[in-house]
Amino acid sequence: MEYIQIGKIVNAVALRGEVKVYHYSDYKERFEELSEILVLRKKQYVSYQIEKVRYQKGMVILKLEGVDDRGSAEALKECDVFITEADLRVLPEDTFYVRDLIGCTVVDLVKCDHGAMDTAVIGRITDVIQNTAQDIYQIETTDGREVLIPAVGDFIKEVDIENRCIKVQLIPGFLD
Repeated sequence: MEYIQIGKIVNAVALRGEVKVYHYSDYKERFEELSEILVLRKKQYVSYQIEKVRYQKGMVILKLEGVDDRGSAEALKECDVFITEADLRVLPEDTFYVRDLIGCTVVDLVKCDHGAMDTAVIGRITDVIQNTAQDIYQIETTDGREVLIPAVGDFIKEVDIENRCIKVQLIPGFLD
C-alpha cells in the first residue's frame, strides 16, 4: 500500500487536543472528505480518526480521536500526515497528480515529409514546477540536458498515464 503525504502537523492548538496542520494541497477542504489520516510517528504510521475539521488563517485544525489534551497534541508536532492511495480524489479530465507524471516518457510528434506523424523520444519528466501561471514539465533529455515545457494545449497533445507516455508537439528549435 502506498502512502501519500498531504501535510505536516506544525503545532498544538488550545487545550483540547487539536492539532494545526500545514496542508500540501491546493484544496484544504480535502480534510473534510476524510474520515481518518495516518501520522508518521517514530517511523510508524499511526491511524487517527478525524473528529472535527476547522480552519484558522489558511491552516487546517484537526481534532483527532484519542488526542484529548494539549500534551497529546504536542507529541504529534512535526509529524507528517498521510493518506492511502484509496483516499486520493478522482481528478477532473485532463488533470493529473504530479506523482503520476514523474517518470513519464515524453515524445515529440514530428511531421514526416509525406504528411504522416512520427515520434522522437525527448526524455523523461523529472519534476513539475507549479508556481507559475501554468504547470511546467521539467524534462531530462536523452542526452542529459534539462528542458522545460509549459503544460499547455499548444504543446501537450496527449497524456497517457497508463502507458507512462506524454506526447508533445513542439515548435522547430524549441529544444535547441
